[in-house]
This record gives sequence, C-alpha cells and structure tokens, in this order.
Amino acid sequence: MNGPLTAVTGASGAVGGRVAERLARTGVPVRLLGRDPARLPELPGADRAPAAPYGDAEAMRRALDGAHTLFLVSAHESPDRVREHITAVDAAVAVGVERIVYVSFQGAAPDATFTFARDHWRTEAHIRTADVRHTFLRDNWYLAGLPAMTGADGVLRGPAGDGRVAAVAHEDIADAAAAVLLDGSTAHDGRGYDLTGPEAFTLAEAAEELSRVTGRSIRYVPETVEEAYASRAGYGAEEWEVAGWVTSYEAIAAGELAAVSDAVPTLTGHPAKSFAEFLAENPDSYRHLLPGA
Repeated sequence: MNGPLTAVTGASGAVGGRVAERLARTGVPVRLLGRDPARLPELPGADRAPAAPYGDAEAMRRALDGAHTLFLVSAHESPDRVREHITAVDAAVAVGVERIVYVSFQGAAPDATFTFARDHWRTEAHIRTADVRHTFLRDNWYLAGLPAMTGADGVLRGPAGDGRVAAVAHEDIADAAAAVLLDGSTAHDGRGYDLTGPEAFTLAEAAEELSRVTGRSIRYVPETVEEAYASRAGYGAEEWEVAGWVTSYEAIAAGELAAVSDAVPTLTGHPAKSFAEFLAENPDSYRHLLPGA
C-alpha cells in the first residue's frame, strides 16, 4: 500500500462501493465508511471503520482520523440531510482531512426545481467556506433509475413533459471519481464536473428503448404535477420525499438536466455509456419488465 489514506463513505452503496473497489485495486490505502459496518465490502488492503453516521460528529472524527482525502457520497434523503453533511464536513476538517471530493447533483442551486438539488447546493456552499481543498462531482439522473421507475405495468410516468435528461451510468461516475481521487495534483481543486451520459433523451425515447430490449410495449405517460402527486399518494411517503420525487421530473421538464458534459470522457479516457449500452450490460435492471415477469 502506498500514498495518503482516502476515506470512502457510502462504501456499501452503488457509487461508494464502486469507487472503493477501484481505489483498492490500485493499491492506495482506503478506509471504508458506512452506517452498518457489516455491509461494507471486503477489499484487499482496505480497512473498515466502525459505524459512522454523518450526523454523529464524534463517530465521524474517529472514522476520519488520519485520512488525507474524504470521498463524500451524499446521505440518504431526509429533512436533516444538509445538517448531516455539514457535520461530516466539519468533522473531516477538525481531524485534518486536506481534501473533500463531494458527490453533488447537476444543476445544484438555491432555486433548483429539484428540491434535493437545493440540499446539494447548500452542502457545496458549506464546503467552499471550509478550510479544505475540494472538488464537486455533479451527477445527472442515474441510467439505472429509468427501468427501476418503470412499473410492472410497463408505464413510466411523471411530469417531465418533453424535457430531456442526460442520465449517466454508475460505472462512469465511479471511473470519473477514481480518476479525480487518484490524481495527487491540485488540477481538480475548486472544480465542479457535471457527470452525464453522451446524449440527452426524453422519457418517451427511454420507453422506446425499454420496449426494444424487453420485447413488450413500454409507455411513457406524461402527468400533470397534480396527477403526479396523486399517483404517488399511496406510497405512504412523507410530504418532503414525495416532493423530491415529483420535482425531479419537473426539473427535466424545465430543461435543467438536458446539458451534456464531456467530463466523463475527459476524466476517464473512455466514452460515457449510452442508455442502450447500459441496458445491454445490465439485463437485471429491466428483468421485472420482461413478459411473464
């Protein structure tokens, strides 16, 4: 093992786990953090920290002690998410972490249509005021979310209108993050990278692609905002969570997720995956939509 220690949060999740695996594969020292240490992966040369919820300042300080870099995956959505992020950032600075690479969201702004993107902006704003080097990786929608949000009835519904989304693969996010983390220079300091797929498409076009690979009719049904809230009322989710779901589609309708970036190929040296390529490589992502499923 060589080089400074990198702490990876959310290491049992889709982004953190992939990033941790890539770092461990190169031989750099890695510390894995998560809410449940039992779920953290076994990776060669990586050590696993005790439970470290973002909102527990003392636990985060213990978990981050000795780390040079923190890869901060955003916490699960909650009304307290910004406070949890701030606590984690302050804990990192308190124990001498020199660099934070934060997974944000494309279009993060105080007035973003997508309510959770506002949380990311507030977190970015706090990191900027901290005495720490920083880089922001601003993901678009996940490609994996498109089949996941399509019901077993073959309908993808939401108030996205004819807006376009430049959705991105988890693998491309992880490759880009690893490239930034493994670069020991200051080239990425103070930078923000929009991580997108190679093209922006409508949800109707996504449904067409899902129809092609599943062999059944998959439809996009554009809802009004009122219809969207009504159709999700039966999930038993809290009001803030439903608002996040609905406004994510509204952000597409508003054109806030349509910009295509070259950050993935620039950082990784390979093209970003298209939706068709993602589906070809991940048949399990749409298995629930296959005839007879």
